[in-house]
Amino acid sequence: MQAQDSQDGSPDAGHTGLVIHAISVADGILAITQLPGASGCYQTDMNHIREWRPGLVISMTTYTEMEAVGASALGQDVQRAASRWAHLPVEDFGAPGPGFLARWPEISHMARKALVGGGRVLVHCKGGCGRSGMVALRLMIESGEVPAHALARLRAVRPCAVETTEQMNWAYGERRLPHAPT
Repeated sequence: MQAQDSQDGSPDAGHTGLVIHAISVADGILAITQLPGASGCYQTDMNHIREWRPGLVISMTTYTEMEAVGASALGQDVQRAASRWAHLPVEDFGAPGPGFLARWPEISHMARKALVGGGRVLVHCKGGCGRSGMVALRLMIESGEVPAHALARLRAVRPCAVETTEQMNWAYGERRLPHAPT
């Protein structure tokens, strides 16, 4: 899905927009994307997210990353659009730290409950690849998918999903580590 370009000369005229990379998981839709505003127009990106109607948005970016693209009100804007918002910041190319890990069981439960109920869950990081792919893959595995199959399905819609060995290791979980993460 891609936001439409404005034809009337408004500020987002020529804006290529936010692309939402979606995949079916359980009975719902799980998607990854980049940070709203990173493509050049925060409002247009937020409009696209509102139109997509996620029940839950999981933000993996730091506040510094959000502020750099004019998305410092992202959490409030998501909630105003009648979606739940979870902020689990991880440094770019990083893996979850203690604060993330403490909150993961609750956020994972919320996301999987939404997916089983036919809802939509949107995960974003700065570029829509590593951190968001890591969380999407983990949710797919926790929803019962075979890890290698889940990774192949995810990379079919977003080839850059999961960028580092540490991200892959966390996504697969301690008991399911792949022999050779890529």
